Amino acid sequence: MHTQKIRREFLNYFKKHHHAIIPSSPVVPHDDPTLLFNNAGMNQFKDVFLGKSKRDYHRAATSQKCIRVGGKHNDLENVGHTSRHLTFFEMLGNFSFGDYFKKDAIKFAWDVSTNIFGFDPARIWPTVFLDDDEAFELWTDYVPAERICRMGEKDNFWAMGDTGPCGPCSELYYDRGSNYGKGTSPIEDTAGDRFLEYWNLVFMQYNRLPSGDKEPLPKPSIDTGAGLERVMSLIMNVESVFETDVLRTLIAQIEDVSSIKYHPGNRQQAPAFRVIADHLRCLAFAIADGVQPSNVDRGYVLRKVLRRAVRYGRLLGMDEPFLGQIVPRLVETMGTDYPELEKGQGRIIEILTTEEEAFIRTLRRGGTILSQVIEKSQADRKISGDDAFKLKDTYGLPIEEILLIAKDNDLVVDIDRYNLLEEEAKKRSRSVHKTTQQVASENLFSDYVTKQGECRFLGYAQDTSKGKVCAIVVNGALTKEMREGEEGWIVLDQTPFYPEMGGQIGDMGKLWSEGHASSFSVKDCQSPYKGVIAHVGTLEKGIVRLGDTLTAQIDTVRRRKIANNHTATHLLHWALHQVLGEHVKQAGSVVDPDRLRFDFSHHKALTPAEIQQIEDLVNTKIRENLPVKWYEISYDEAQKKSEIKQFFGEKYGSKVRVVDIDYSKELCGGTHTSAVGNIGLFRIAKESSIAAGIRRIEAITGPEAEAYVRQFEESLQQIANVLKAQPQQLKERIEKLIEENRQLAQEIKAAKAAQLKDTAAALMSQVQTVNHVPFLSGKLNITPEELRICADEAMERMGSGVLVLASVQPEKCHLIAKVSDDYVNNGLNAHDIVKAIAPIIEGSGGGKKQAAQAGGKAPAKVEEALAKARDLVAQHEHRKH
Repeated sequence: MHTQKIRREFLNYFKKHHHAIIPSSPVVPHDDPTLLFNNAGMNQFKDVFLGKSKRDYHRAATSQKCIRVGGKHNDLENVGHTSRHLTFFEMLGNFSFGDYFKKDAIKFAWDVSTNIFGFDPARIWPTVFLDDDEAFELWTDYVPAERICRMGEKDNFWAMGDTGPCGPCSELYYDRGSNYGKGTSPIEDTAGDRFLEYWNLVFMQYNRLPSGDKEPLPKPSIDTGAGLERVMSLIMNVESVFETDVLRTLIAQIEDVSSIKYHPGNRQQAPAFRVIADHLRCLAFAIADGVQPSNVDRGYVLRKVLRRAVRYGRLLGMDEPFLGQIVPRLVETMGTDYPELEKGQGRIIEILTTEEEAFIRTLRRGGTILSQVIEKSQADRKISGDDAFKLKDTYGLPIEEILLIAKDNDLVVDIDRYNLLEEEAKKRSRSVHKTTQQVASENLFSDYVTKQGECRFLGYAQDTSKGKVCAIVVNGALTKEMREGEEGWIVLDQTPFYPEMGGQIGDMGKLWSEGHASSFSVKDCQSPYKGVIAHVGTLEKGIVRLGDTLTAQIDTVRRRKIANNHTATHLLHWALHQVLGEHVKQAGSVVDPDRLRFDFSHHKALTPAEIQQIEDLVNTKIRENLPVKWYEISYDEAQKKSEIKQFFGEKYGSKVRVVDIDYSKELCGGTHTSAVGNIGLFRIAKESSIAAGIRRIEAITGPEAEAYVRQFEESLQQIANVLKAQPQQLKERIEKLIEENRQLAQEIKAAKAAQLKDTAAALMSQVQTVNHVPFLSGKLNITPEELRICADEAMERMGSGVLVLASVQPEKCHLIAKVSDDYVNNGLNAHDIVKAIAPIIEGSGGGKKQAAQAGGKAPAKVEEALAKARDLVAQHEHRKH
């Protein structure tokens, strides 16, 4: 397939040029709260560009899954109606982290464009930033100067945000020929139809400060991005990205499902095919990576995408769920390079179908709502902006359709109010992005690692070691010594202490000098920079200076419990795959001495049977007591072994550590027990939802699990004691009590009904004639439910007339009005009576002409309300027949 071939050849080219080939990160950036979805290849390297961490490679290449919808990058309404807008696309990119710069970036881009993409060199037009003479001169080695265009900041200057890394960029355009436009250069072709931009080379050379000033970055870097679908449209010489192989294959499946042929020039139906093909990819990849449609954040954006696809499907006559029928073709087309699609296929189809069914029900209600809106709008001949927005936002009816329907019904729409609400909704969508100042900065330890080398972690094999003090931090600054009573960090050249990472909490323990002249209490252990292990705590005794030798001793009992829980987390991950399916992906974890917490992608709550099955599987493996092995292999080798699980969105180096328990193999740098049996016992304490499509399991092991079971048994025994039964007899005893309670409740209900009948009979003595109308009013100390029963009974006894009864309780009250049919026909109305008297009791209510009710907060004013009701009847003018 063309796309697959180009994707692979691009990556292989850069592999030959010493780039690390890094897999696409998930479309959901779990470690970056500033983004809804990953929308560029550089997202997963942002921490490197900002100077917050480093990798063990200096150049990389990726094919990144991207979603641009919502927030700053929102092309949703354009998708399907233009030749190049997509919500989901793949971004090919090569990156340099302080390694090569402009010269090599331009050389690579030219080489790939001409030799991998096969583009005609005479039709490639580079652009550069206005004053970037260096890039201009470099391009003259490949193209004539007259084909290099200088452009302004809007087109050719890139910035990560208002602050942070930024720099000029050079974009590559391809001339598709005069058939696509009359402009003779990218500057003149404002629509971008003839000269199609396909690659952007960002020369990241400045750091923009909060003041707005730009300072040179110490290590200028390269970030490039080429949209694979755009590249393919040029390679295949087709008019739009929707005619490229992958999207055209999906469109062919839509043709099969809808029984309608796709004609690119058909303005009525072609957009529907394009929208569905694009949106289906967006939805499938997002769900595969652990998101699902919902009412908040990313889920809200996905729901909008799905509803737009469904609405366009209706234009092709597809009124029942259809997206699931297209998923297998997508998996067949892209599943080889993106196996998460294949693993999650069943779940993707299930979630899409469930969402479609729900939206179709909503649309049917929307049709009814639309009819009601039209009827409501007849008086002033205008559909309100609020109603129009609700029809669009909730029921998926586009404003164009609402305007047409309004016109057909001789109505207008309050479009100004509608636009205001639409803009407010867009602001809410944009506000999902958390704004943070992303200024590039030199980490406290970046120079340290270069000069001193990385700290050696010895904790896989030993609990105690000696190490030389290589760095001391007090009050956030590097210093030469730490004195008694001071808090800070101590960094040794080697240590058994594990720093917090990968969900595992940091070790605690002690550091001390020869003869215990100095003693440092380690309360935590952190890795503030790759290769640095910082012991965090307080110097309780003596002085520690750079170069001192300290003994490091971890809290071994605590570490053992952490290790047991970490291994149990791997068993839980394995068991979830066995019970729920391969779609389960880790979305976060915490491992500490007392418990383990595991977040994972799954679209519904676990049943009690599933929880029991998971517990049974884990405990069976604990009893098998297999050894826990670990070894290091290259990341490239790990990628080739499908049985090795990689944690969700984790960033790995060139060497990785595999924790191997035969049936469970995971990449993990944490500490583990030596044999599975050491865990002892595993129990799930809680299973819950933390976000749409993300579940959380909290579990305990060993003594904590035993204590949990014992506490449960003690609670059961206490209940048995109260009920004077043995624990094994509790079910039978409780069932008997429930039945006795039900019978007693029925007896009480019958007695109460008889009592209310007597109350209603007694009220008959209070019936008066007011303005020739039988009228009954009264105040009773009963519940609102009992008041309803009493009112019905009293009305039945009266046969004809009006009654208004009230129930009074300490801080609230309730009113009921009833009017017999003959007096309704004569103009009296229970609804009107209640509306008039409800404000007196500081309440509100309503109902029908025959019966209405209200609740209020002023029981002291009930008498006044009843008197008002009597006045209304007294003042009523009878209709003449």
